[in-house]
Amino acid sequence: MAVKSIGKYEAIMMDKVENFHGNQVVYIGWDKHRLINSAMAFPLPPQMPFSALLSDVMPQCYKDHPDFEKVVWDDSVIWRLNGQTFTPDVNKSLEENGIDHKSLIRFETPNLTGLNGVGM
Repeated sequence: MAVKSIGKYEAIMMDKVENFHGNQVVYIGWDKHRLINSAMAFPLPPQMPFSALLSDVMPQCYKDHPDFEKVVWDDSVIWRLNGQTFTPDVNKSLEENGIDHKSLIRFETPNLTGLNGVGM
């Protein structure tokens, strides 16, 4: 099928890092928890310690899930950064952990598999 072009399309990227006033967009998703159906986006400073992500940011969005208060942030949590397994250093910044603009962090809690086990 023939396609007729209307001319060159100039895309304007509205989500480039320069538009976030020193922050970067970081996506966070909790695998196997279907009450939370997709990763959430947060504008976070690259210098933020990973520990602050756990103590300050994540509780604000996941606190309504009955399993969240049961999460034990130890070696049993499986972390993925942009599709690759990684072990975050909670004492280092997001940037030092390799987390940059539009990174996707996914975490899985094997001891918690969704409300009443629906994420198994």
